[in-house]
Amino acid sequence: MVRTILLSLIVIVNGYFLFVFVKDLISHKEAFKEEKGNMKALPFTSFIMFFLSTFGISDFAIGTVLYPKLGWTSMKKLPGTLNTQCVIPVAVMALSYISSVEVGIKTLAVCIIAQVIGAYVGPKFVVKLPEDTIKKFVGFGLIVAAFLIFAGQMEWIPSNGVAKELYGGKLILAAILLFTYGALNNIGIGSFALTMVTVYLLGMDPIAAFPIMMGACTFSVPTGSVQFVKLDQYSRKITLFTSTFGVLGVLVAVFLVKSLDTYLLKWLVIFVLIYSSYTMLVEQKKKMVQEA
Repeated sequence: MVRTILLSLIVIVNGYFLFVFVKDLISHKEAFKEEKGNMKALPFTSFIMFFLSTFGISDFAIGTVLYPKLGWTSMKKLPGTLNTQCVIPVAVMALSYISSVEVGIKTLAVCIIAQVIGAYVGPKFVVKLPEDTIKKFVGFGLIVAAFLIFAGQMEWIPSNGVAKELYGGKLILAAILLFTYGALNNIGIGSFALTMVTVYLLGMDPIAAFPIMMGACTFSVPTGSVQFVKLDQYSRKITLFTSTFGVLGVLVAVFLVKSLDTYLLKWLVIFVLIYSSYTMLVEQKKKMVQEA
């Protein structure tokens, strides 16, 4: 019964974001046409990005590397774009995992509520940040993401827990951390890897990470994304394509592929993240020296 209510709320919350997004899209048809973004390439990048995201490879990390390099969005609008682009695909992921993976409903609810609060607070501060500050946050965020993936590859993070539910201090700690991750999402630092590590370290069954991280995101990300839409701090073109072709990537991953050996792919992702972070931070340092 509770799970059915939760699934219904996912549809309602994300349906509201979709309404706000479509309304904004219709009101800004000309701005949409003028936005950068290759309409021939976007279907493929959207499909692949969220196909991989379904297996836990962060779409935030991939988008952070891809979009600025291709010139599809500015650094100022990157955090908003990373959030709005994933709302609908992540909703499909959440519906799939929550309905099929067993996890304590109280733990799931607490994590979701905590991350939603963090996500609601975040955008009001992010849009006020200078572009240079956003670059620094994103650059260091990429390093953190790369390290967490590397730690997983090296088996430094225990992933042999069996718990389906958290209690007491562990539940409180999870709530505090998920609140923080919800706020970090709005700066452009994805929460998938962080949530996965948190679940592992708290002794939960690794598969429980998927409904928790996607369930938390599917409520928290629309909350922040509606703010970004209203503040006009996102790419409409990227969001439209990921909301359609990204969903197709999720459905193929969930219903056709089922499982994927991502070991070698994760090493490639680590390399790309470190390289992108290095170039971003070095470029920022050079700019500061020139202005000094």
